[in-house]
Amino acid sequence: MRAARPLHFAVAVSGGLDSIALLHCARAAAARLALQPIAFHVHHGLMAQADEWAEQVQAQCRRWRVPFALALLGSRPARGDSVEAWARRHRYAALAHLAHEHSLDLVLLAHHRRDQAETFLIQALRGGGAAGLAAMPRCVQRDGIVWARPWLDQPREAIAAYARRHRLRHVEDPSNTDRRFARGRLRDGLWSALHAAFPDAETTLARAAQRAAEDAALVAEVAGRDVARLRDAGGRLAVDRWLALSEARRRAALRAWLGGAMADPVPDTLVRRLMLELPATRHARWPAGRATLVLRRGLLGLEATGSASLEP
Repeated sequence: MRAARPLHFAVAVSGGLDSIALLHCARAAAARLALQPIAFHVHHGLMAQADEWAEQVQAQCRRWRVPFALALLGSRPARGDSVEAWARRHRYAALAHLAHEHSLDLVLLAHHRRDQAETFLIQALRGGGAAGLAAMPRCVQRDGIVWARPWLDQPREAIAAYARRHRLRHVEDPSNTDRRFARGRLRDGLWSALHAAFPDAETTLARAAQRAAEDAALVAEVAGRDVARLRDAGGRLAVDRWLALSEARRRAALRAWLGGAMADPVPDTLVRRLMLELPATRHARWPAGRATLVLRRGLLGLEATGSASLEP
């Protein structure tokens, strides 16, 4: 009788300490469970060392007999783009493409507790709401893929100790402390000062992110139910019914409806403007990214910019 073929899952591996340690750990655990990890590496093309990092990860995978898959990004950030946001957006798109290409529905990510605390701080400094302060979810399904962060509660010191114990080789990415980037500025001196003043900062900030995630989930649930009652058959928002909600629920429902209707991220400035202007008008237009919001006969809808009216 032939042995069953191992089930596969992916580990996103940049080549840094955290992801190399996760791949090593996942490989050891998978061997006991008839599973087989595949290493996914995204070559961003932004650093001079990028070719060398890809080669090093591939060589390590060869030594460990772990399948390796590479995604090479073919574009670069446009002038004025946030390099961090561009890299994150394209990295996840590339990982999703690799997962679909290999018919996989589970990708492991190596983020740990300090990453979570840093993300919470960055979102707070940018004025983020509950959804932003929730930082990174431990497990989320998106694009038909489960994205899991098994080490989100682990301190980085524990991961570094694991890497030393197993003598793992990894690359050092200078952008991690590059002060041109928000996370680099946080790591380059500021984090050590914060930790010296508040030794439990990492733990408490990660706990705050968890509480924000719980709050955000509740807001999303209530807003989702409200939007289902407020939409007409064409997907437009019935403003009179929307005005019957409390102010907090109006804001949450409006943000949820816009998030489902717009291709672009929903600017907070647009939400604030609509909260102020919608109650006082019956007919109006507002620019909304690459589209236009149109209020007509008490119904708020989205039209492609420059298109003819969608109303019969």
